[in-house]
Amino acid sequence: MDKTSKTKKQGLSPAKEGWLSVLTGVVTGFINGLFGGGGGMIVVPMLTYLLKRSPKTAHATAILIILPLSLVSGLIYLAFGNFKWEIGLPVGIGVTVGGIVGAFLLKKLSAKWVTIIFAVMMAIAGGKMLFF
Repeated sequence: MDKTSKTKKQGLSPAKEGWLSVLTGVVTGFINGLFGGGGGMIVVPMLTYLLKRSPKTAHATAILIILPLSLVSGLIYLAFGNFKWEIGLPVGIGVTVGGIVGAFLLKKLSAKWVTIIFAVMMAIAGGKMLFF
């Protein structure tokens, strides 16, 4: 199914889908720039519920969106002296390896399990931030 027929099926006009996509990008970029990450927790629900994409498509798209966004944000943090190589380099290597493993695992999981795992991880992260 091409993009046009998918859009019509969802009830979104191409113009509305375009504006919602830009809004999704602005909100995601703002959150990522403000907090130095975390754009995925915003972009996945927006792609899933606002733009009516499948959970798997939303997660895969989020990865592709977050990579350049994180690089730009990271360069800005680096320019202002807020980046610590001794932390950033090993974590960056771990994120790269974990991202590769996660991308392969995404292909094997059902959309239901991807959504459940994502929701549980967000709840754990939110609980940790609130109470610990």
